[in-house]
Amino acid sequence: MADQDAAPNLESTARIARDLIRFETVNWGGGTSEGETEAAQYVEAELRRLGLNPRLFDAAPRRTSVVTRVAGRHPERPALVVHGHLDVVPAVAADWSVDPFGGEIRDGLLWGRGAVDMKDMDAMILTALGDLLESGEQPSRDLIVTFFSDEENGGVYGSHWMVDEHPELFAGANEAISEVGGYSIDLNGRRAYLLQTGEKALVWIRLVAHGTAAHGSRVIRDNAIVKLALAVAAIGQEEWPLRLTPTTSDMLGRLTGILEMPDAEPEALIEATGTAAGFLRATVRVTSNPTVLTAGYKHNVIPDRAEALVDLRPFAGQEDEVLARIRELIGPELEVEIVHHDIGLELPFEGALVDKMVAALDKHDPGAPVLPYLMSGGTDNKALAKLGIAGYGFAPLQLTADLNFPAMFHGVDERVPLDALAFGRRVLADFFRDC
Repeated sequence: MADQDAAPNLESTARIARDLIRFETVNWGGGTSEGETEAAQYVEAELRRLGLNPRLFDAAPRRTSVVTRVAGRHPERPALVVHGHLDVVPAVAADWSVDPFGGEIRDGLLWGRGAVDMKDMDAMILTALGDLLESGEQPSRDLIVTFFSDEENGGVYGSHWMVDEHPELFAGANEAISEVGGYSIDLNGRRAYLLQTGEKALVWIRLVAHGTAAHGSRVIRDNAIVKLALAVAAIGQEEWPLRLTPTTSDMLGRLTGILEMPDAEPEALIEATGTAAGFLRATVRVTSNPTVLTAGYKHNVIPDRAEALVDLRPFAGQEDEVLARIRELIGPELEVEIVHHDIGLELPFEGALVDKMVAALDKHDPGAPVLPYLMSGGTDNKALAKLGIAGYGFAPLQLTADLNFPAMFHGVDERVPLDALAFGRRVLADFFRDC
């Protein structure tokens, strides 16, 4: 049931996140987007209301990012980049039970595309900053607060463009936080948190099959669609071998103790994490998922070309090995084009910044264990790494055990509890005070 009467009294994090959802910043990829400009202007106004001096940058028409710097108590220390993104993936309204861009409040949750990826964190950043600045406080060190465009396209018109064209904006920074980490999971009734200390590499490829154009009634063995279909099936069915990175080995070791499963195999441990397994399964294997097929233009015409897009997520440094295996699977006739390639990252679960994130979570949920994990997806931390900035995922959310959080990312009926937004605001504010 929609809580329409609660809308005027919304806690400000939920209000801002709701407002941002209502900007249809849909990113189709490949340079096609509705654009982030209006959402960026909204964020700019919120930052100016806090007494800051944000700047807008357009990598292309309507592809707008926002950057501002917040003075800290210790300006001699390296700055921390705090970043989110303003774009979202498309949503097919007919598949949703609510308007995906309505920002509806229902059953104590905020619904809409971007509710978890990642307009929730955008709002939490703004309100946590507001809690400090409006009370006359400062963060511990300078914060470079950035809201990027085009993250869902690999940051071509967002973080990568900003880093390449305006590296001076990030001068003096050595660390960063953003999505996807700091959220809670349920381990057999015990709450724990996953802190993102790494992410897999990203290779988006296009497969191209050629054949003979002909009438649909003929016997044609040189059929581009058949060639492509066989290749796509082979890639989608490939069983990649188990691989444990230092981060994943650390996480599994901690899970062994929490779940009291000392002799469990890695994948048995992962399955025992419940809904969290939706993210964690992909941390121990390469993934190769066909995502788009394009071929033909008429029912009775055999086309001479067929294409597929495939999302590959290798481990850092494994890209060439994975591409070689893809070529083995599809055979010599098909072409492989690399559409976008970005690096993998892996950082230690130690050091002052990690300690501060863990402490902030512990203050608001005492005794809950915090575990490192390697994210299967990617973030704008990949672009910042080109400047030597070490990026972590820390968008803190305390979630109910029955919410399938991994399913919310790019899924149908994306939603986040209002209480989780308020929790994240409090955790981030304390983190900024002490970071």
